[in-house]
Amino acid sequence: MLAYTYVEKGRFELMEKPKPALADPQDAIVRVTLSSICSSDLHIKHGSVPRAVPGITVGHEMVGVVEEVGAEVTAVRPGDRVTVNVETFCGKCFFCRNGFVNNCTDPNGGWALGCRIDGGQTEYVRVPYANQGLNKIPDGVTDRQALLVGDVLATGYWAARTSEIGPEDTVLIIGAGPTGICTLLCVLLRQPKRVIVCEKDPERLRFVREHYPQVLTVEPEQALEFVRKNSDHGGADRVLEVAGVPQTFQLAWQCARPNAIVTVVALYDGPQTLPLPDMYGKNLIFKTGGVDGCDCDETLRLIREGKLDTTPLITHTFPLKEIQRAYQLFEGREDGVIKVAIENQKV
Repeated sequence: MLAYTYVEKGRFELMEKPKPALADPQDAIVRVTLSSICSSDLHIKHGSVPRAVPGITVGHEMVGVVEEVGAEVTAVRPGDRVTVNVETFCGKCFFCRNGFVNNCTDPNGGWALGCRIDGGQTEYVRVPYANQGLNKIPDGVTDRQALLVGDVLATGYWAARTSEIGPEDTVLIIGAGPTGICTLLCVLLRQPKRVIVCEKDPERLRFVREHYPQVLTVEPEQALEFVRKNSDHGGADRVLEVAGVPQTFQLAWQCARPNAIVTVVALYDGPQTLPLPDMYGKNLIFKTGGVDGCDCDETLRLIREGKLDTTPLITHTFPLKEIQRAYQLFEGREDGVIKVAIENQKV
């Protein structure tokens, strides 16, 4: 089968690999029908994910059809259409029992698919702990509608939930890439008083203004003054940092009012600095990720009910055999790209 593979730093290749087989009674084999490219895949390519294993098939955001299940898998059966959770988790350890599945103590717990074990930019994928890692797609929900459920939508839902957003809050979201827009969608579900999106890319700003006209937008250079002007207490009540560069990390705490919550959703290439003398007296609460992907059934329900729609984010679709061109487009942000889907047409 064709599989897009991490060869070495700076190099991915589409190559032939054997179809995966069950390795544990809790495994399932899924025929991938649709996958997508994530910025975290680019982090692997650029060498900024040290735990990523050369030789693995990349990709951790996918939907498909269950082909085969192990003897202990009861949640799904062959023929079911499913989303695949970005997190691998046992469901039994202390962290899993408390909903912190990103911190599962299993050796392959947390982000494993497409990082430490073979992922989904391919034709077939082996999913460990399938009872936890797969969610059935409801009737009436298309693969395209469900594609982002297991990763960026899970991240956005987690970010909105952990930020404790209330009806009187002004919420600032920094970054309007795929994860930022999924975060925006989930923040809007909580109906805060005001939402501001900060983004420097003109195409992404245009996308937000076109699809979510109720949301205020601003570029980073004007953000601090704009947020202070458009909030009730001298800054945002909740700041969700989804961009992931040093400038936006600093902007996040600067735009927050005293005693605000700053939720760091982004994945950074390097360490960030908390300038504690400068922020002294702001009494900020910082919350940080990775995502705990516990709410996929809930987001699938919201999609089925028409309350969440991520399909506008999927701006380009390529067949698997053209995945290298898809990566070039995604990495270069050409043609207004937000999210690129990879379609596997083999049956």
